[in-house]
Amino acid sequence: MKHPESYRDHEVIVLGLAKSGVQVAKVLHSYGAIVTVNDQKDRDQCPEAGELESLGITVICGGHPDHLVHPGISLLVKNPGIPYKVQPVQKALELGIEVVTEVEVAYHICSAPIIGITGSNGKTTTTTWVGNILEEAGMRPIVAGNIGTPLCEAAQNADAGNWMVTELSSFQLKGTEEFRPRIGCLLNVAETHLDYHGGMEDYVASKAKMFANMGEGDTAVLNWDDSTCRELVPYIKAKLLPFSTNEELVEGVYVTPPYVADTEDNLPRKIVYRDEQGRVTDIIPVEEVGIPGRFNIANAAAACAISIAAGASADRLSGPLSSFHGVEHRLEFVMDLHGVAFYNNSKATNSKATTMALTSFHQPIVLIAGGLDRGSDYMELLPVLSERVKAVVALGQTAQKIAKVSEMAGLKHIVVVDNEEDAADTLRAAVKEAAAAAEPGDIVLLSPACASWDMFASYEERGRIFKEAVHNL
Repeated sequence: MKHPESYRDHEVIVLGLAKSGVQVAKVLHSYGAIVTVNDQKDRDQCPEAGELESLGITVICGGHPDHLVHPGISLLVKNPGIPYKVQPVQKALELGIEVVTEVEVAYHICSAPIIGITGSNGKTTTTTWVGNILEEAGMRPIVAGNIGTPLCEAAQNADAGNWMVTELSSFQLKGTEEFRPRIGCLLNVAETHLDYHGGMEDYVASKAKMFANMGEGDTAVLNWDDSTCRELVPYIKAKLLPFSTNEELVEGVYVTPPYVADTEDNLPRKIVYRDEQGRVTDIIPVEEVGIPGRFNIANAAAACAISIAAGASADRLSGPLSSFHGVEHRLEFVMDLHGVAFYNNSKATNSKATTMALTSFHQPIVLIAGGLDRGSDYMELLPVLSERVKAVVALGQTAQKIAKVSEMAGLKHIVVVDNEEDAADTLRAAVKEAAAAAEPGDIVLLSPACASWDMFASYEERGRIFKEAVHNL
């Protein structure tokens, strides 16, 4: 798309209200576009409608009328979560109307250099970590995007002295054309969101759009341990700054000595940075990093690489790396009850995320898992269930699948919680079953390996109810 000022007196559709839709509608309206906002929810479920109408923006709720998209429309900005198969988007594409997400609009109005962070797992943790590091370095970061503040709102408040630190999903990146971050990071790639993308090819291509327009003066931060990330290298024109936990790099941020496969040892390790001249700077001993788990060491290495690319000093990163203790719903410690530690990892919406969580602990684990059925067989969990888990409590649409894989893993204590009329009661029952199966020294871990939408509005709601149920024990 062009700069928003180019749409003055042109008709533009914003599809989907929510926070990002409201902000992008305001931005386009402020530049003189003739904006219509459309949401399929009924008017009484769209509290933002009145505010937009008071500005002179047309709002249509309760469905997608046939006349909404027509040849006179110049641009359609859609909520990232709305599938491309919905009728207004399909019609716009058939008519040759450009379809983008809010990220593209925000990019054109943002005066600050942008850091884009994406990946199947670890986005929020790494984005928050980078924000903390740059804040301590006095670099005036603004943390926004998929993590909370809509990008358009943040972009309007940014100036050239800020750094815009953005968490970006594949849904958001798929709808970009000219978006060019100063620093782009791909943390990892796992099989997820295939119901939206239709297959891994489109999912990976959407993630790769992060780097599509980057070039000289930009930096691409890639996970050198992830084969899919490495396959993108020939297509990236920006300077590469990799990170690794498994390999000592010629240049980049890495763990030394490297981790070897999934073996456990007690070797003292540290995160270091080797610059292009080959000089090595110690950053922090691994045991001092503020969040447990090898995958969080990878997130820490990524945050270091991003921050160094932005201009932070490698020898001054240890403070924010050790003081940061994680983000809500991401391997979040809830409480210790009679010697059993309860952890909330509700954000684990795929098998890879649950696997990474399970490998973060050395104690026996009682796992609560299950949720929306997106067609996975969960066989990826089999080895880690066998090695790390003593009992499983399964719930939601995938309860029987989780139970089957647990049985194949040799687990003897498997409980399938029947769905109560109230979803919260189902989760509370699961917590009670897990607590009953745990002994002093064990971990009870909510790490569903599934999205929440079969039972809850969001993974945040699921995590909050879990924590409430634990405290009520």
